Amino acid sequence: MDIIVKYIDELLEKSTPEAPMWNIEKIKQGLPSKWNYIDGCMIKAVLEMYAITQDKKYFDFADAFIDYRVFEDGTIDGYDIHEKNIDNVNAGKTLFELYDLTGKGKYRKAIDLIYSQIELMPRTEQGSFWHKDIYPNQVWLDGLYMGQPFYLEYETRFNDRKNYPDIFKQFEFVINNLRNPLNGLYYHAIDTKKEMFWCDKVTGLSQNIWLRAIGWYSMALLDTLDKIDNSDGKFDKEFKMMKDAYVDLMDSMLKYQDESGMWYQVVNFGGMDKNYLETSGSSIMAYSLLKGVRLGFLPEKYREYGEKAINGICDKYLRTIDGEMHLDGICLVAGLGGKGRRDGTYAYYMSEPIVQDDAKGVGPFLLAYTELLRYKK
Repeated sequence: MDIIVKYIDELLEKSTPEAPMWNIEKIKQGLPSKWNYIDGCMIKAVLEMYAITQDKKYFDFADAFIDYRVFEDGTIDGYDIHEKNIDNVNAGKTLFELYDLTGKGKYRKAIDLIYSQIELMPRTEQGSFWHKDIYPNQVWLDGLYMGQPFYLEYETRFNDRKNYPDIFKQFEFVINNLRNPLNGLYYHAIDTKKEMFWCDKVTGLSQNIWLRAIGWYSMALLDTLDKIDNSDGKFDKEFKMMKDAYVDLMDSMLKYQDESGMWYQVVNFGGMDKNYLETSGSSIMAYSLLKGVRLGFLPEKYREYGEKAINGICDKYLRTIDGEMHLDGICLVAGLGGKGRRDGTYAYYMSEPIVQDDAKGVGPFLLAYTELLRYKK
């Protein structure tokens, strides 16, 4: 697995805060990188590498990267709370760790700034955050990963767990409304008003099971569970609800794991024309399985499924071209509605670009690797 370290180190060496090699969307647009969830995924993984290896180069890189974005008064380059975009909360997770490691006051101020967005977020009638201000009444699986672990960590550290019930209620809504009872998998999103062109007019659900969305959701469950303070047993019922949902999802996903160890872009249509084994979602599943075993939510034997996924990704998509290493097979983006009239059909998920070295794949791939390292230690 030294090959993974070599690949990550190469990427970091070629990256600056202005132009990280892994933010393919910004590179394609010819724009400098600002505060965004993609960099957040990557820096979180780099901090995990530091936590396990204690190699200072990982800490120095992560601190310099985030420090560059955060000003002394706690404001953040390229971040506007009034955009009310739950994706923008994700990178805030790195601030807790960096604040602990550095004691920089500006990181603490930035944490409060991002929390103030949580307080502003518009909500569905059922109490769930909209995915973005521009997507009214819509709950996307991705959004739970982007927002809830940050929200819960803030509540645990700084707010005496006051809003725990709100967080659990938002997970409960997804468990009750986005899960397909026939296969245990979750649809990408729901329009609670049942108005959008992409949704089923009876259920409000989108049409398909997109791998990375399910992956983000599995991480949302796991990373939130990991941060819950239930030392007094006050939240036993809610903790059990989330843990059961996580275990059920892992068992459901294992039925769709390909013999290569990976999963398909549209999970339950493996073998269908144009469907492909996708790196980012498969990496997330590897992380979720390995971390679930470490936390004791899954039996030890599930570790082999996570390791099989990492090996499958390495075999299929980690390669050296002209002396440089690349991780391929990453779906660049996928969403619903918006300017592109993204309709959530099978053909739509097959139409989005497949790229290499994007952090939506590299970050989870590195997180999965850090779980392997923890086990070996």
